[in-house]
Amino acid sequence: MGGATTEVTSYDQFNDLIKNSSNLVVVDFWASWCGPCMRIAPAYAKLSEEFPNVSFLKVDVDNAEEVSSKCDIKAMPTFQFYKNGEKIEEFKGANEKALREAVQKHQ
Repeated sequence: MGGATTEVTSYDQFNDLIKNSSNLVVVDFWASWCGPCMRIAPAYAKLSEEFPNVSFLKVDVDNAEEVSSKCDIKAMPTFQFYKNGEKIEEFKGANEKALREAVQKHQ
């Protein structure tokens, strides 16, 4: 993967992508009505091009409610970071600097 983001539509798909990757997986939980989500989307897409060995997923909380519920998402955007099937970091908010630093730290 890499160089693109993958839209997650089901919990099974989410689980497969998280569990079957030995590389860093970054998940953007977003909503179409969320202004901060829209503002950080271009930066997220750019990171997917800059870090081709990292998997970048997008979860629309309105279209994949089971995923957002099981991941306990309460605010958007929320970014979760997984490695070897385990969540290793999470933060909320459209903070491009924090997003970039977390990707660099865990890649």
